[in-house]
Amino acid sequence: MSLSKNQTKLINSLRQKKYRQEYGLFVAEGIKVVNELLNSNLEIEQLFVTEPNLVSIKNSSKVVLITASELKKVSAFKSPNKVLGIFKIPKEKEVKEKGIILALDTINDPGNLGTIIRLCDWFGIQELVCSKDTVDCYNQKVIQSTMGSITRVHIVYTDLVDFLKNATIPVFTADMNGQNVYNADLPKEAILVMGNEANGISEAVTSAIQQKLTIPRFGDVQETESLNVATATAILLSEFKRRT
Repeated sequence: MSLSKNQTKLINSLRQKKYRQEYGLFVAEGIKVVNELLNSNLEIEQLFVTEPNLVSIKNSSKVVLITASELKKVSAFKSPNKVLGIFKIPKEKEVKEKGIILALDTINDPGNLGTIIRLCDWFGIQELVCSKDTVDCYNQKVIQSTMGSITRVHIVYTDLVDFLKNATIPVFTADMNGQNVYNADLPKEAILVMGNEANGISEAVTSAIQQKLTIPRFGDVQETESLNVATATAILLSEFKRRT
């Protein structure tokens, strides 16, 4: 078999969020990432491989053998890694207010979101709540940077202000003028809100925050303006989890 015109058109269209939403599909590439997704509860739509037996799949009818040059035409990468999969986007479920929930306010960078999803997986954070203007988690750059962690974290896009104001557990955020996180009393159940890379938390979201935390600077020359949002998220999640 080979890559048809319709398949080529579909794969290329899924680089755009509106078509991912319209078709309910997303693309993942590479042997490791695709195998992670195949071993999860995600449903495969179509799998394209340049060699047989590169990935483990029960339904062989979903597999299309293509050439390396055909893969290069539809790949988002300069050096494609032999496998491209089209997966169905799972339906969102209701957020469970249990344990530590991470919430994101207008995170724009796909790399940051991918790293944050991996952090959630690492620290056992099962619920990730995103504002509607946060970058799409099914953006291919996000998918690749999660390295499969997206299959183990429940991600919801919603009106973040409404979600926080209706929350029954305390809401925290990172702020340069907040309480030192190493001295703060951190509960077992809470929502941690992390803000936009350039502008931080929006005014609307700030109104729903109950406590602000800061990560103190220890350097002799304290001129560093701020930490990358993913780095700050890692430190704060570590502290919340360490206490519990």
